[in-house]
Amino acid sequence: MRERRLTGLLASVTAALVGVIALGAPAVATPVSSPEAASAREALRVSTYNVSLNRPSEGQLVADLEAGDEQAAAIAQVLQTTRPDVVLLNEFDYDEAGEAVDLFRDEYLEVSQHGEDPIEYRYAYTAPVNTGVDSGFDLNNDGETGTADDAFGFGEFAGQYGMVVLSRYPIDTDAVRTFQNFLWQDMPGALLPDDPATDRPADWYSAAELKELRLSSKSHWDIPIEVGNTTVHVLAAHPTPPSFDGPEDRNGRRNHDEIRFWSDYVASPQRSSYIYDDEGTTGGLKPGSRFVIVGDYNADPEDGDSVNGAATQLLEHPRVNDPEPVSNGAVEAAEVQGGANAFHDGDPALDTADFDDTAPGNLRVDYALPSKNLPVRDAGVFWPAADEPGSELTGVEPFPTSDHRSVWVDLWVPGLH
Repeated sequence: MRERRLTGLLASVTAALVGVIALGAPAVATPVSSPEAASAREALRVSTYNVSLNRPSEGQLVADLEAGDEQAAAIAQVLQTTRPDVVLLNEFDYDEAGEAVDLFRDEYLEVSQHGEDPIEYRYAYTAPVNTGVDSGFDLNNDGETGTADDAFGFGEFAGQYGMVVLSRYPIDTDAVRTFQNFLWQDMPGALLPDDPATDRPADWYSAAELKELRLSSKSHWDIPIEVGNTTVHVLAAHPTPPSFDGPEDRNGRRNHDEIRFWSDYVASPQRSSYIYDDEGTTGGLKPGSRFVIVGDYNADPEDGDSVNGAATQLLEHPRVNDPEPVSNGAVEAAEVQGGANAFHDGDPALDTADFDDTAPGNLRVDYALPSKNLPVRDAGVFWPAADEPGSELTGVEPFPTSDHRSVWVDLWVPGLH
């Protein structure tokens, strides 16, 4: 039997590492459908997938997974079909004991779903996020405190809309960096929102609020994965949607700066010098490091409500390669659904999320963006057209899986066999 590890962080300002160990038998990863298995690809497949496994109350995800959950089974089938080696799951509710992560691996991923081969992830990482953590302030200025909108990240309970990284390769837990507590005001030139009712600039938040307000609506994680002799840094995040606010555009501005954080982190040491992690270590990623930026960034480079240039901070970054993954299903959906999609400037083939067709329409918001020193072998979005295999796993609202699609990129990594 092989050791299987779940690593994460305790919900404290010191963010101490903890481990939960379970045992699991090796899984045979022979594919039954394209995309092909890692051994045949001779490439590292890194994926991001907003799985919408968020629930309205704390503990409900664990209860649902224990009872048998059709949505979770369908999501597992997508992962068994696409077979990523490393995958970030957004909107996966966090629980400190890691029960939901273990249940999802044991009862769903390692069990065949509709004939697909099981898939085993020996390593997993999860940690606390800012969603649902009460700030103690009236952050939306509606005269009330203690609401979901007054949390450091929108949420009904601490850990709602959390994140998980699953990996076939070892995670260097001692080198993980998290940035849950980084303050928004500590970013030079931050786009702090302005109260339009006053003449003072950038005053939507009080000085007291800015001393506590965190940049990350969930968190930012730098997770080093050991792929043979090569370290690949998985840079994971889930910025807030740039909507659900008012003329101050507090969410749009925060979304922009959450995205900017990684843009600065992978840039020069001078540009990233202001950054500090939850352990107090300063600076960004070491020059020359290999990385993949993954997550639901809630920003389309051409359409939607995000601040102009929010997504292009990454897509046009000199150290980042945009593989521009496409799908047939996205093109078909834009044509069939019409509405706002008919007025979009972006290429519908690049869309990764099936949103309300009146506004904003389908968008490209989910990304797997490698550093330029990780050559791209292939990339794609799991969004089959109606007459293609797997279309029953995407479908139309109410979606059997999620309103987001799985996005993946295949990378050449030195020494990978």
